[in-house]
Amino acid sequence: MALSIFNTGVAIAFNGTSSAAAIPKVSGVSVKRVRLVATQPCWVRLGVVGVVAAPGDILVQPADSIEVFISGNTHIAVVALSTGGTLGVSPVEDC
Repeated sequence: MALSIFNTGVAIAFNGTSSAAAIPKVSGVSVKRVRLVATQPCWVRLGVVGVVAAPGDILVQPADSIEVFISGNTHIAVVALSTGGTLGVSPVEDC
């Protein structure tokens, strides 16, 4: 399946403490889903302002590229499984 990704997403640096960022919008409009990729294994959680990721949330591995539906959430949080890295969050359009 081909994806339409035309806008810049967000890169979230992570380590052993949860980090969060706003989910990218396209032309000021919330997207329905995002694509997640990570440089190191990490746990990811969707939520609102103040969301915190913890072990047991969505596990993203470096070899993975996963899509998640936003379902009204506004922020995304990430925490390292063991080693710090970067989580890329790209808005998927035309969905």
